[in-house]
Amino acid sequence: MTVSKNDKGLWDVQFYYKDYRGKNTKKHKRNFRTKKEAVEWANKYINQQSHNLDMDFSSFWQLYREDMKERLRENTVRTKDYIMELKVLPYFGDKKIVQITAADIRRWQNSLMKEGYSPTYLKTINNQLSALFNYAVRYYDLPSNPCQKAGSMGKGRAEEMQFWTQEEFETFIDALKDKPVSYCAFMTLYWTGVRLGELLALSLADFDAEKKTLSITKSYQRINGRDVITEPKTAKGKRIISLPDFLVAELEEYVSRLYGMMAGNRLFMITKSYLEKEMKRGAELSGVKKIRLHDLRHSHASLLISKLGVQPKLVSERLGHEKIQTTLDTYSHLYPDQSRNLADQLNCLVDGSDEEGGENNAGKT
Repeated sequence: MTVSKNDKGLWDVQFYYKDYRGKNTKKHKRNFRTKKEAVEWANKYINQQSHNLDMDFSSFWQLYREDMKERLRENTVRTKDYIMELKVLPYFGDKKIVQITAADIRRWQNSLMKEGYSPTYLKTINNQLSALFNYAVRYYDLPSNPCQKAGSMGKGRAEEMQFWTQEEFETFIDALKDKPVSYCAFMTLYWTGVRLGELLALSLADFDAEKKTLSITKSYQRINGRDVITEPKTAKGKRIISLPDFLVAELEEYVSRLYGMMAGNRLFMITKSYLEKEMKRGAELSGVKKIRLHDLRHSHASLLISKLGVQPKLVSERLGHEKIQTTLDTYSHLYPDQSRNLADQLNCLVDGSDEEGGENNAGKT
């Protein structure tokens, strides 16, 4: 390694490192304020490129991020950035990743739990840190994930899931009839269970009135002032949703008012912020309890399970869950009554067979 001053009075560093092919490669980095900074930067870079875990947590985070940003959706990377920069790096940034223990994780968890965050948010933060350590275990030969030894914090879902009953939704939607785009958007969210991003990405071509279907093939997000269209959240997010006749009619009427629409144009040229304001307006006008936009998806699932008795597999397919276990974990509290219904149906089978058998026997005598 060579460190020298340049004509600006700043420090340059030159060194060789082994790249991912094992080939010696020269690196030259300029304009450090001090010689110490130049040497520290070079050592971190060499450790990163050689898969040497004798580096601080912040350096490994940058390495992890560079790899994952090519594989994850932009908004997912932004979520990781936010959590890491605000909740993790201030605590672990200067610690060497190989020296972080389960006891360190427990102390970090305890400090966050004192902040009063919701159980679901605590779980999300912990999952992000655990994902980074899993990456280190899998690709950089870290002996174990200290988060697994420490145990988790928070809960995967809130204690009480918020949703509207059919009666509550019908009261709410009546208050929004003055704005066709709001009315039709909320009708679609409630009666199909699509994710908000999937709704906002729908184009005219995705609606087939003749077949009575919506094709879910993409998701919409607004990122840093840009409209971004991505793949659905999961591989099974690409799906075709069958529509009830009344929703087909509502969508047809709505589309008829969209003059000059091309097949590729978005059906709902609105934003999440707009719908949040409209949801608040509708709740205040109708007097129903306030829930989140995402809770309309839960409302649809509740309708399918509690009122129609739809089985988990069909619910999973309609919602676009990657695994049926996700459906069971999320909506398990809605299924207990189904076991009672099953028992009642078995009773009916036995009672019916007895009566039938009695009639048959009477006929034979």
